[in-house]
Amino acid sequence: MRKLLVVAVVALFGAAFAQSVGLSLSTLNNPFFVDVRDGAQAAADELGLELIVTDAQDSVSTQISNIEDLLQSGVAVLIVNATDSDAVVPAVMEANSRNVPVIAVDRGVNGGVLAYFIASDNLAGGRLAGEYICEQLGGSGNVVELEGIPGASAARERGQGFNEAAAACEGLNVVARQTANFNRAEGLTVMENILVAQPDIAAVFAHNDEMALGALQAIQASGRDILVVGFDATDDAVAAVNACTMGATVAQQPSLLGDEAVRAAFEIINNGAPAATQNVAVSLQLITNADCQ
Repeated sequence: MRKLLVVAVVALFGAAFAQSVGLSLSTLNNPFFVDVRDGAQAAADELGLELIVTDAQDSVSTQISNIEDLLQSGVAVLIVNATDSDAVVPAVMEANSRNVPVIAVDRGVNGGVLAYFIASDNLAGGRLAGEYICEQLGGSGNVVELEGIPGASAARERGQGFNEAAAACEGLNVVARQTANFNRAEGLTVMENILVAQPDIAAVFAHNDEMALGALQAIQASGRDILVVGFDATDDAVAAVNACTMGATVAQQPSLLGDEAVRAAFEIINNGAPAATQNVAVSLQLITNADCQ
């Protein structure tokens, strides 16, 4: 009888572990990733999954440690929003070695085996921003690019798309290109320095809204009139667009990214991982305010 009880307890806890999904986020000090978490949590609640969320605070070493902890806890599926698409590879490969399927969300992983990659089309979003700036400036002007975290796929792809559009706009000249690590405070500081170094700037493209809002603060303090375009459509950025202080933001749907990632995990738990990586694209659009033109 006791042996049967032990078997029953093991089976019960095994079933609980089988329904656990780990979500390793790069940071929760950014409204975008808070929305990703909230969308993931809502889907997990609906589907009856236990979601374990960790915050790497934009630290590669912290994220690797977080992933190790999630794997030790026995999660059935690991969802990773990489702080660095290269540096996180060993942790993904560790999950592979444990036969824990991995889903990348928002940012890719440059190695290991992924079951799903769920992201917005960052390349297309960067192009949207570049084309909008070209149109608003009448095809010519000096532009600043504020880059995201070096090594993050989102930063690389948004920058690539933007620069492709800028190159196609013959009169557009990127006079400064500097990282502000997707951070509002760094966006402010970096933009303050660029404003001192560059007396003639017509527009700024930032790889995310946090940097765009920091840059906007620096620009407003300087008294200069410079078009600012961000990426993510966070609440603060959309409010700035509506107030005509920010030109535009490329709208992702972060809560839908989280939702799709958890639904993919649910599919894996019930039907197994796909034979090859499945790419899921979440739509985006450019948010502007026609009344500001």
